[in-house]
Parts: sequence; structure tokens; C-alpha cells
Amino acid sequence: MTNPTPSPIKQLHDEKTEAQRLGFSVRSLQAWRLRGGGPPYMKIGANVRYNPDLTDAWLNDQIRANTSGAAA
Repeated sequence: MTNPTPSPIKQLHDEKTEAQRLGFSVRSLQAWRLRGGGPPYMKIGANVRYNPDLTDAWLNDQIRANTSGAAA
């Protein structure tokens, strides 16, 4: 039996790093986590982490063609 090759671990960002990368405040990320609607995150123990690939996908889903809210 062969051992599976482990996949590389993705670089996860803490909320400060992800807020800086996105140009938002840490408080904005915290508010989105509380109310919903923000980028996906992981809770690992007491730590909040963001996968930049998932955040980028969330950002792409936010693109709108007009103010009615319809996706582009």
C-alpha cells in the first residue's frame, strides 16, 4: 500500500492581513462575519482565517452591472 502524497497547505490569512489585502477595515470583516454576506472564512479554535482564493471568488461574485443588484 502506498501513502498518498499530501497536498500543499494553502497560505491562510488572518483578518488583519486579509483586510489590508482587500482594502477594508478589520471591523468590516468582523461585521460581515456577524451579519453574514462577507467573504468565506474558517474558524480554527479561537482563530479566524481566510483563504485568499475563496475571498477572490467571493469578490468576483460581487460584480454587478447596475444598482438593481443583478449580477453582471
